[in-house]
Amino acid sequence: MAITEPDSALTFRDAEPADIPAVVALVESAYRGGSTGWTTESHLLGGQRTDPDGVAEVIAAADSRLLAVEWDGELLACCQLERRGATAYFGMFSVRPDRQGGGIGRAVLDEAERIARTQWGATAMEMTVIVQREDLIAWYERRGYRRTGEMLPFPYGDERFGVPRRPDLRFERLVKPLG
Repeated sequence: MAITEPDSALTFRDAEPADIPAVVALVESAYRGGSTGWTTESHLLGGQRTDPDGVAEVIAAADSRLLAVEWDGELLACCQLERRGATAYFGMFSVRPDRQGGGIGRAVLDEAERIARTQWGATAMEMTVIVQREDLIAWYERRGYRRTGEMLPFPYGDERFGVPRRPDLRFERLVKPLG
């Protein structure tokens, strides 16, 4: 499904507890979906990416939002936003693998940045990306994010974040000023 004007067709709303099963399924399909979709991390990590308790925590947390993104009432994407002072954190970004490549991801990122800037007064958006995901980092760089060189360890031994398939995983912090 190619979307030529995604902003006009997508609906953005805060996820609710009733959305938890659908959000978990979406996130798992995007990150652990095997060879489907270009955002999969299944070559780097096995196991789960999230679970119902983790999604419930994000929905309930103060200074946090989980955006549910729908097209005709169907959940196609989601992302987490967390207010961290003047910076907003962007995470749990997922687009259904069979809907990737049509502009939905770009529309979600744009809306997340708009919310952080206009509703929270954030002056920057940050995220962490597994350094081995060069294609994904390049996508973010094309949208104005810059590599900081700040590396964060992968939480080895905590299977809530997945089961590593290699010993050298780590995250890099990416940042974009929100002007």
